[in-house]
Amino acid sequence: MLSGLDLTTLALLAVAGVVLDLMLGEARRWHPLAGFGRWAMWLERRLNRGSGRYCRGALAWLLAVAPPTAIALALLLPSAFWLTCCVQAILLYLCLGLRSLREHNLPIADALARGDLAAARQLTARIVSRDTSGSSATALANASAESLLENGNDAVFGTLFWFAVAGAPGAVLFRAANTLDAMWGYRAVRYLRFGCVAARLDDAFNFLPARLTALSYTLLAPGLRAKLRAWRCWRQQAPLWSSPNAGPVMASGAGALGISLGGAAVYDGEVEQRPPLGQGAGATGADIARAWRLVARTTALWITVFLALAALTELTHA
Repeated sequence: MLSGLDLTTLALLAVAGVVLDLMLGEARRWHPLAGFGRWAMWLERRLNRGSGRYCRGALAWLLAVAPPTAIALALLLPSAFWLTCCVQAILLYLCLGLRSLREHNLPIADALARGDLAAARQLTARIVSRDTSGSSATALANASAESLLENGNDAVFGTLFWFAVAGAPGAVLFRAANTLDAMWGYRAVRYLRFGCVAARLDDAFNFLPARLTALSYTLLAPGLRAKLRAWRCWRQQAPLWSSPNAGPVMASGAGALGISLGGAAVYDGEVEQRPPLGQGAGATGADIARAWRLVARTTALWITVFLALAALTELTHA
């Protein structure tokens, strides 16, 4: 393994990281990702100007990603085995966002269940970039379900994948690259050239995790009919989506849940007609909770597979 740790140790550390995330959630103050975001904003303000925006964007990406990845590597310099394991687990915990997905999305479901559209709009605006000021209950539930399904990959499964490949430094590198895509990867005029490298590198890092996530959503769909629907939505609808990785993840997830996502959304005052995803009626508040449970079950599946592979490796080398 690139991490220098055996598969069994990595699997147990992955369990530890997920458990820490579920127990503690996001650090309320001094979260490293918040500090990284401020560092990225500072770089963007100073480099996103003048000519050569593609090269400037590439330089900004390198300057943003290199320090946290180097720090993660430095923290794992030869030391006591138990200390290395503790650092690995803590760094993974800081990169994960499973509990955060629940804490940000289930209150939207609760607000919709109460019929409190104003609260639901305010809560949804915190997790999506679209305009929610005039959104209907269905549009809000759709936005939350889309965010859960997509960020299940970005904040959980992609992080676990790169942790399995390269340990904590791999998880840190992935989360930094994914955060830069979220900040700079827009097609707005300001970021069209500057953010191109960040967007393409995130596509590359996410290519395999996104397809494993789509496969997981399909396998965990309730019943054969739902599994076939999720597979069909993935294969037929994902190629129409602008993002090569969000398309498979959200299409398979919507198909697994039996709901319709995509469609019209307002960005920067303009209505964007997005391709349809899934099959069935639009989402409701109850579907937000179902989407969360799908993400949670997928996390359990990944951890189970990780542990099973570790056990199989131990048996074959016994």
